[in-house]
Amino acid sequence: MAGYNRIIFMGNLTRDPESKQLSSGQSLCKLSIASNRQFKNRQTGQMVQEVCFVDVEVWGAQAESSQQYLKQGRSVLIEGRLKLDSWQDKEGQKRSKHSIVADRVVFLTNAAQAESSFGGQEYDAETTSETQIASEAEAPKKSRKKSSETSLDSTETSTNWENGGEVNFKDQKPFEDELPF
Repeated sequence: MAGYNRIIFMGNLTRDPESKQLSSGQSLCKLSIASNRQFKNRQTGQMVQEVCFVDVEVWGAQAESSQQYLKQGRSVLIEGRLKLDSWQDKEGQKRSKHSIVADRVVFLTNAAQAESSFGGQEYDAETTSETQIASEAEAPKKSRKKSSETSLDSTETSTNWENGGEVNFKDQKPFEDELPF
């Protein structure tokens, strides 16, 4: 029976990336990520914070980019697959842990990092991807050209660049019929 092994994980780096160049020439970068979950305990009514630590392996060109641009505390989004690592410790005990082999790494920016990087601009979203930030910087240039050329009608979409690239869909009025149900 075929299975489906896919994971999407978002968190902050707990330490700087560690990279290696294998004898085959392949680059490997190891990341350690923590993700927080906060929930209310139904029995006590207290808020409980749970932290999940996961190790990530990044290969190839993404490994080199991760080593170059990521530092401890940086937010990242990882897409990949789960892998079970097994080994024997010094006492001869069998050990194992799950890790992620990344297919895609997205570098995220916290609002504080975005403010220092982009001259004090404020962002409404808690985190913004670097590609969104770059497209926001180019948006005023594009919008000036587009506003003079075309205008949106009620069926098209528009992008609100002030809200971190959020797409606003302008729907048509609901269809009304004479059916009794």
